[in-house]
Amino acid sequence: MIFDDLRAIQAHYGYLPGEQLESLSKRTNIPLYRIHGVADFYPHFHLKPPPKVNIRVCTDMSCHLRGADALETGLKHRFQGMSSGDLFIGECSCLGQCDGAPAISINDHYYRSMTEAEAEALVLTALGGGDLPHLAAQTTTQPLASDPYAGGEKYGALRRLIQTRDWDGTIAQLKASGLPGLGGAGFVTGMKWELVRKAHGDEKYVVCNADESEPGTIKDRFILENLPNLVIEGMIIAAVVTGAQKGFLYIRHEYQAQEHILQHEIDECYREGLLGPSILGSDLGFELEIFVSPGGYICGEESALIEAIEGKRAEPRNKPPFPVTHGVFNKPTALNNVETFANVPQILVNGVDWYKAQGQGGAAGLKFVGVSGDVEAPGIFEIPMGLPMSEVIYNYAGGMVGGKALKAFAPSGPSSGYLPASKVDVHLDFKSLAAEGSMLGSGAIVVCAEGRCMLDMALNAVRFFRNESCGKCVPCRMGSQKMVDILTAWTHGKGTTADLELIDELTEALKLTSICGLGQFAHSPLSSVLLHFRDEVEAHITHKHCPEGVCPMREERAV
Repeated sequence: MIFDDLRAIQAHYGYLPGEQLESLSKRTNIPLYRIHGVADFYPHFHLKPPPKVNIRVCTDMSCHLRGADALETGLKHRFQGMSSGDLFIGECSCLGQCDGAPAISINDHYYRSMTEAEAEALVLTALGGGDLPHLAAQTTTQPLASDPYAGGEKYGALRRLIQTRDWDGTIAQLKASGLPGLGGAGFVTGMKWELVRKAHGDEKYVVCNADESEPGTIKDRFILENLPNLVIEGMIIAAVVTGAQKGFLYIRHEYQAQEHILQHEIDECYREGLLGPSILGSDLGFELEIFVSPGGYICGEESALIEAIEGKRAEPRNKPPFPVTHGVFNKPTALNNVETFANVPQILVNGVDWYKAQGQGGAAGLKFVGVSGDVEAPGIFEIPMGLPMSEVIYNYAGGMVGGKALKAFAPSGPSSGYLPASKVDVHLDFKSLAAEGSMLGSGAIVVCAEGRCMLDMALNAVRFFRNESCGKCVPCRMGSQKMVDILTAWTHGKGTTADLELIDELTEALKLTSICGLGQFAHSPLSSVLLHFRDEVEAHITHKHCPEGVCPMREERAV
């Protein structure tokens, strides 16, 4: 694939020299403009020589709440005066370490819970030519209720299915469970697999989306670290049920430790005959490989992810058609999230009744959630679906940091918007959160304590969407930038009440005309803040005053 060639060139030279891209074009018969277009699209690739030490500080939601801005400022002050060829310090989007905020990247090595002194020591090591340490996986020794094997022989559901070949019964069992897609959209898994199975064509694919890149979204990282066999087993089951022969496990490039864990598990599956041309000696075959993302939040959108697998720019496709009939290389594709695949063996081993009994208040199943921000014990937790948010924050995540009062929380990162503390007893399930004008999404809970300015938090979240827009459609590209401009002006005391009407128009345009969910939900952080914290926003606009004393309310701060 083109990405393998580009990575090899960059690994050798440190960037992508023009003459090497020309040579690649001649060798592969891929037009040079297309190679340039792909290389220029993804943040992982460099078309110019990078500095000796490239430092990136995550400044998105959770890291913003945990001191990332001060960390970046401190590092810039400490290393001021150094040449741009030696060192660069800048911001980056979420690194997937929200429970260990603030997180930084140094020459594509990732670190969590950074203090200024720790970051300085790592930078000095890099400047001196020393080897940087790698971030280890965050594994747990605690038993997980989601594991149906509990130390016994793994892949039991797959072994039985190969013997019975009850494809229709498997789909019926998944449909009876009501297992939704757990990456955010919530489409019923059994129904999706049935559509792929019934789709015409002998060539079909299974894809696992492990590209969680939205601020606060960290649950899949935990699953990949601790239950990789369930994810892979779910993919193999999807393959034999739908008739797919090839699979891709698409993982974000920052998840290096998780990639190694998965590759080890895949290698074990090949050795044991669970993968390959003859699964467990049968006439059924399935080949599985890891596809490392070249970067970008937009790659989490299913059709953009498919474009990336095909070696293209990760720009979302217009729908319909949908991936179930026109997915990878326009072939029927079963594309699900990490947690969705991991749930399949649980249901097939333990049964539908067991699955439904794990939830609360009519919700079914267990749910992994990531909790970050202003809590004492950020982390990833296995909870019953339908558990009240208050129990998650106060019982699982240790309560509010420093004993402060809760002000707001985002149930699923910036896409879900913010809910006020008065809604803290909302149940964590699809219907309950939808009734509150929010969503369960990927279970990325970001918590804000008293003293946080919600306009500042809205700006931080909208800026993320602006930064990660692929630029394909005008409403998202221009609308997200305009929204950032307006919110920035408000935080500097330069807004007017006329801006509120313009925000309403922008919101409708983004919702109705953006191609994908990024643009359609870019307004959510601000819309929710205007709904629940309007007085706080209007104080910035009409009184030129930030009630929490957070916003600069002057011109000096750059965006």
